[in-house]
Amino acid sequence: MVSEKEGVKIGIIGAGFVGSTTAFTVMMNGLASEIVLVDIDQDKAEGEAMDLRHGASFVSPVNIETGGYQECQDADIVIITAGASQEPGETRLDLTKRNVEIFKDMIPKLTAEINSDTLLLVVTNPVDILSYVTWKLSDLPARQVIGSGTVLDSSRFRYILSQRCDIDARNIHGYIIGEHGDSEVPVWSATNIVGVPFEEFDEVCNQKKNNDDKSELISKIKNVAYEIIDRKGATYYAIALAINRIVKGIIRDENSILTLSTLLQGEYGFSDVYLSLPCIINRNGIREILELELSPAEQEALNTSAEVLQDLIGGKLNI
Repeated sequence: MVSEKEGVKIGIIGAGFVGSTTAFTVMMNGLASEIVLVDIDQDKAEGEAMDLRHGASFVSPVNIETGGYQECQDADIVIITAGASQEPGETRLDLTKRNVEIFKDMIPKLTAEINSDTLLLVVTNPVDILSYVTWKLSDLPARQVIGSGTVLDSSRFRYILSQRCDIDARNIHGYIIGEHGDSEVPVWSATNIVGVPFEEFDEVCNQKKNNDDKSELISKIKNVAYEIIDRKGATYYAIALAINRIVKGIIRDENSILTLSTLLQGEYGFSDVYLSLPCIINRNGIREILELELSPAEQEALNTSAEVLQDLIGGKLNI
């Protein structure tokens, strides 16, 4: 649970592109009074911290520090971005074995230092698998071990639909659920624009726009990260904004609904797997998983997504 003490302390494990951009985003939005950057490359972490500190006169007061896991001891939230990065042409699931080994070394050391009520927010890919690994190794309640899940995918979904219909993305309501990866599932049946089902709205706007069908739209969402990585080597701005949104929902006790990766315990017929679903999140972590009324096709696709992850968990991780 995020503490009632004055100020909020956030630890960030990994000072690479995602970690450093997350620190910048959290700092810019005044969400923390203290940020601790931890990286195996201590010079890199200190360089990032120095650069951030020099902007102190432009933002709300915040103390930027570096250190090891012990400096995260009284953190309210620890954001984990460390791990092997995704290479051009490599899928998120290709990263699994490399990053599981990193987490098997890192998580026990981290959780030996932090408070028992610290929330862990896992961002490193493949995020669903690594969130599960973190939960298993941390001995923390599942509500305290949260994956960033498909919060970013859902934002990409809304952006692409906003471009198609020339509508502010903030007024489009739609979710991507399941794996944060190739088997993710768009919930078309729940997608709407100001309460109007998307398909009804689309009949009008699509007459004036291109004729992309749903499968082509979803293919864009699934493949855009690979395209960005091919062009610039990594994705970090949008995921940092997604992390910022999650952190804000936690520390402000918003009871916000976000598509986070969390432990299923019977929802949709699945257990012992982390999967992204609409969750209510507040200062205690995951308050509740919301079960959507899916169409038969969506339920079948979610089953496939869960089975992809369960197959990896069941036979290949060796936790």
